[in-house]
Amino acid sequence: MPPDTPAGSHLTTPASIRRLYPYVRSALPHLLGGMLAALGASLAALAIPRVLERIVDGPLSAAVGERDFSALVWPVVLVLALGIAEAGLILLRRTLVMFPGTRVESEMRMAMFRHLQDLPIAFHDRWSGGQLLSRSMADLGLLRRWLVFGALQLVVSFLTIIVGIGILLATAGWLGLIYLAGSIPVTVIAYRFSRRYRVIARMSQDQSGDLANTVEESVHGIRVLKAFGRGRDALHSFTGQAEQLRQTEIQKANTQSMVVVALQLIPEVTLAVSMVVGAVLVADDQISVGALAAFFATAAVINGPVVDLGMTLSMTLNARTAIDRYFEVLETTNAVTDPADPDEAGTPASEKGSHVRLREVTFAYDDASAPILDRVDLELPAGTTTALVGLTGSGKSTLSMLVPRLYDVTGGAVEIDGADVRRLRRADVRSAVAVAFEDPTLFSASIRENVLLGVDDAMPDEDKEALLHESIDVAQAAFVYDLPEGVETRIGEEGLSLSGGQRQRLALARAIASRPRVLVLDDPLSALDVTTEEAVSVRLREVLAGTTNLIIAHRPSTVALADRVAVLQQGRITAVGTHRDLLATDPHYRYIISTLEEDAADHGVGHLPDGDAFPDEDGSASGAEDRTRGARL
Repeated sequence: MPPDTPAGSHLTTPASIRRLYPYVRSALPHLLGGMLAALGASLAALAIPRVLERIVDGPLSAAVGERDFSALVWPVVLVLALGIAEAGLILLRRTLVMFPGTRVESEMRMAMFRHLQDLPIAFHDRWSGGQLLSRSMADLGLLRRWLVFGALQLVVSFLTIIVGIGILLATAGWLGLIYLAGSIPVTVIAYRFSRRYRVIARMSQDQSGDLANTVEESVHGIRVLKAFGRGRDALHSFTGQAEQLRQTEIQKANTQSMVVVALQLIPEVTLAVSMVVGAVLVADDQISVGALAAFFATAAVINGPVVDLGMTLSMTLNARTAIDRYFEVLETTNAVTDPADPDEAGTPASEKGSHVRLREVTFAYDDASAPILDRVDLELPAGTTTALVGLTGSGKSTLSMLVPRLYDVTGGAVEIDGADVRRLRRADVRSAVAVAFEDPTLFSASIRENVLLGVDDAMPDEDKEALLHESIDVAQAAFVYDLPEGVETRIGEEGLSLSGGQRQRLALARAIASRPRVLVLDDPLSALDVTTEEAVSVRLREVLAGTTNLIIAHRPSTVALADRVAVLQQGRITAVGTHRDLLATDPHYRYIISTLEEDAADHGVGHLPDGDAFPDEDGSASGAEDRTRGARL
């Protein structure tokens, strides 16, 4: 989850916005051009009152019989030209800023997605998908709208107000001073509004992210909610969050409406006072009627930006919050990185896979009070299959994620062919190590694309095709050929259109297809029925002979795939040996096996024929004596 203290809260708004420079640098010429065009439109609007002053004090002030209407032609033409110029410059502004604004949004979104892909698993364990989704979509969309409109409008509005007040002070005397006096409370109100609104805007956008996460969880868990009849509970929770967001939005709207009312009222009061003072000044011949008309025309031009100041300020503060939320993710440092001077990946000493060694490995999660793995020593000789067994919570899955460097060890080292994985490029490590997780994740793509996900794109198409079908065959996933479009069939989000066993077989086929030197299988057969599991096991024995394999075993039948077994107890490897030797010498292993057998019996899966689950080195089976001995423990 995001930290309690909002990121960027220590920065001023200009300092926060300056962080956008690397992304807007290429678009700056267009954005500055759009700003100049918008400023030119405002200056054209400010020039019209000067022409009106000449008209009023010139032809229109003459006596009825002495008026020369031909003198109005060129001033009217000039007003028309200024109006056309203003409209043209506004159109130019829109044309200049629209394309670069969308490009900046796209580049920032790509940068975030690239960074999310690079960040370690530990980051994604802490952050919800809804928060990341709202930052990469809603926040960046808001930021684009601010770049192409809000930022330009804010700058142009301030410049228009400053230039307009300067013109009033230069041409309207006391009236200009009155208008300047009215700008003081406007400035104070805008400053106080920005401090208050910034906090509410951040709260609103964070709550929107939480609400998006609730929707995401409910959609992904819709089967569970329906199965347990908990739709009303989910709706109640969602309603509470939605109401909280609604109250925050109301608070935000109230804050904005108060400043809008003030920014509308103060200029109107200022103009009313100016009307009275202006009438007195005209009566005393201190200013002309044309000057008074020009004053009010200029004030009308200035009042537009003043009244819109509340909207442009709120849009800017929303954008500042979006920037802070964006960089909160983008500035998250990645602890699992490539070394500055990486070693070359070691060459396997055997054609049957790589030699893996865990040496004095310690690992603790960031928020844990004690390490989950403590000085683990384990060797996986090339070409062997090692089953890792342990009670729930012993750290088996965590250990399996250290081999492909999804997490970094806290202490010690994980070595592949003698090279510390932290000294290798992550791409080299993950091309050598493939993982099939217990909970398989598939993507909204075709069967072919999912299975060949880890295959080198440079491989010839005919080789890919052969590899695809071989992997499907080994994983007993021939059901894909019966789908409407065979291996070209697109599966739904996360493969939820398939059964659990089908998803698991495709995930296993994906791991096999990558042809790794090291294969890590985290209980890869847990969702399969007995018949399918046996068929997969037979083919896996053939495939596993060509790699170094670490199998996280949660069922007795999975242990049967292994040449040797390692026992993980309270974060340490306490025994390594064959199944028969460990049954004879290790009480904790016997207890684990009896627990696994009871669990398999409860679920009706995972038994080996005749109850003699584990073949010995000589091909015989550990009989009832071993099984009974384990059960007594």
